Amino acid sequence: METIEFNLEGEYIELIQLLKALTIAQTGGHAKMIVEDGGVVRAGEVETRKRAKIRKGEELEIEGAVKVVVV
Repeated sequence: METIEFNLEGEYIELIQLLKALTIAQTGGHAKMIVEDGGVVRAGEVETRKRAKIRKGEELEIEGAVKVVVV
């Protein structure tokens, strides 16, 4: 599994914005589909909120292929 570190500059980033920033999703619609299809695991549970606030220190697993560490 590939690991990506994302340097968060503000207080938080919304989940769909994070997927686009990492180029995991090419568009907002694609990002929404990933989330709606259960492709994001946050803290061991599937995250279904497209606008969930992701903060520093969190780890996400995207579609079982990418681990994202927010720093």
